[in-house]
Amino acid sequence: MSLPDTSQALPWQRKIRQAFAHPAFRAGAKDQAQVALGVGAWGLVTGVAMVKSGLSVPMAALMSLLVYAGSSQLAVLPLLASQSPLWVMWLTGLCVNLRFIIFSSLWREPFGHLPRHKRLWMMYMGTDMLFVMFFRRYKKAEPSPEQGLYFWGGATVTWCVWQGTTFAGIFMAQFVPLHWGLGFAGILALLGVTLSLLVDRYTYLAVLVAGAVAVVAYALPLKLNILVAIAAAIVIGLIFESLEQTLKARQSSSS
Repeated sequence: MSLPDTSQALPWQRKIRQAFAHPAFRAGAKDQAQVALGVGAWGLVTGVAMVKSGLSVPMAALMSLLVYAGSSQLAVLPLLASQSPLWVMWLTGLCVNLRFIIFSSLWREPFGHLPRHKRLWMMYMGTDMLFVMFFRRYKKAEPSPEQGLYFWGGATVTWCVWQGTTFAGIFMAQFVPLHWGLGFAGILALLGVTLSLLVDRYTYLAVLVAGAVAVVAYALPLKLNILVAIAAAIVIGLIFESLEQTLKARQSSSS
C-alpha cells in the first residue's frame, strides 16, 4: 500500500498521516465503526441525561470530555439529581469502573513498555468495546507497533463518535421530551455493550447475581443498590474462580 506524500509536512503531521494510512490503524477503526451505532445511541442518551439531571451545558460538556466513561456517568447522574453525598457518587463511579483495573492488567503486556505519558493517554482512551475487539483480534498480546496502531485506530473512532453524539445530546436536551423514552434506549445500548463482554460462565454468573441483588436491594436509599449489586457480583465471581482453580489443582495433583 502506497503512503501519502508527506515531504512537505511537519514531523508530527507525517507521523499522524502514516498512522492513519497503516493497515492496523484502519482495521481498528473499521472494527469500532461496526459498533458505532450503539455507542452513538448511548452517547446521545448520556448527553441528554446530563442536562436533564441539572447540569449546565458547559458543565455537561466538561464532564463528557474529562470523564469519558458512559456507564459511570449514567450511574452517577441519578445520584447527582437526588443530591446524594459526594462520597456516594465517587464510590459509585469507582465501583462501576473497577473493570478497567482488569483491562489495564491485560493491556500491560502489549503497552507496558511505553512511556508513562503515552500509557496515561491510552488509559483515558480505552473502552469496553475496544478491549473486546483488541483481544478478539490479538489472541497473543505483545509489544508491537501494529497492536498499538490498532488500538489507536479503534480508540480514535470511538472517542469521536462518543463525543460527537454526547455533545449533540447536550445541545438538543431542551428539545427532547422525557416521554420519548430515551432512557430505555440508553439501557438497551448499555445492555448491548454488556452482553458482548459475556465470554464465560463466570461473567454470566456475575451479571445474573448483580441483576438479582440490584432488584432485591432496590429499596435502599441513594441508589446504594447499585453498589451492593456490584460488590456481590465481584465477590461471587472471585469465589467461583478460586474454587475452579482449587479443583483444577487437585485434579492435576491426583493424576
